[in-house]
Amino acid sequence: MNMAHAQHNTIIAAQGLGKRVDTAAGPLDILADIDLAVDAGETVAIAGVSGSGKSTLLGLLAGLDLPSAGDVWLAGQRLNALDEDGRARVRGQQVGFVFQSFQLLPSLTALENVMLPLELAGEADARKLAAQRLERVGLATRLDHYPKQLSGGEQQRVAIARAYAMQPAILFADEPTGNLDNATGKRIIDLLFELNREHRTTLVLVTHDEKLASRCTRRIQLEGGRIAAAATPA
Repeated sequence: MNMAHAQHNTIIAAQGLGKRVDTAAGPLDILADIDLAVDAGETVAIAGVSGSGKSTLLGLLAGLDLPSAGDVWLAGQRLNALDEDGRARVRGQQVGFVFQSFQLLPSLTALENVMLPLELAGEADARKLAAQRLERVGLATRLDHYPKQLSGGEQQRVAIARAYAMQPAILFADEPTGNLDNATGKRIIDLLFELNREHRTTLVLVTHDEKLASRCTRRIQLEGGRIAAAATPA
């Protein structure tokens, strides 16, 4: 695949992607020979058993980590060619994140957590926009609450509002329902897909939740660090 001539609607691509780490027993390939392309607006599940390399792949696609081999393009930028500041700039402009562990700052209120990316980007209306994002995820009455005063589902809603604060083109979610009970997890899944439709975001999810994977337009199945099948759920 010659990415210079890739279709203009390809927003994420990987070619010959690999990640090798050194262990006491010698080098270990966590990922090898990963080729994939994701179109703008797609919803893609990266699935596989624990240890199959799902989170590692997500980190490489998002530019949080660098591959040992191969290339990643994110929103038209070849991440390997950028330094850490350059990769951070692409993430700040294009990408939102939702993690299993919420990753909210405990010393900031819900509103302040969502304001943070807006303020970092120099947004003048950060407070107003953050309040709107929290209202959209059903937390209009929780703006001044700290993370420890919120339930797990509410904390994940704050994290989703923060991820969407800058209207990202791409949302990466790593086991977004992993710390939530089934009913709460279903509501979070519904919310993610609602926002995906509203914002026409590209959604890339790492999950071992079959219900969540089946909601995506496409599944990338990892087995032992390689793509076993890239199937579209029926």
